[in-house]
Amino acid sequence: MARVCDLTGKRPVSGNSVSHSNRKTKRRFLPNIIDKRFFIPELGEWIELRLCTSALRTINKKGIFQYLKELEAKG
Repeated sequence: MARVCDLTGKRPVSGNSVSHSNRKTKRRFLPNIIDKRFFIPELGEWIELRLCTSALRTINKKGIFQYLKELEAKG
């Protein structure tokens, strides 16, 4: 299961774990992905999305239909 946000496209990035002695070992920074169902009253249907929590906060602020329209306008 890929850890990619359906709306923002956020995906894991790589970096270093740095110890107290300043040794560096590779690690991955994973986005906080959750599965969420939304009801869109304008369309009268449910959709299921895998979202990062930052996208979920934006949806809570603007509403799902408005946010989807803005993303569609961006491309």
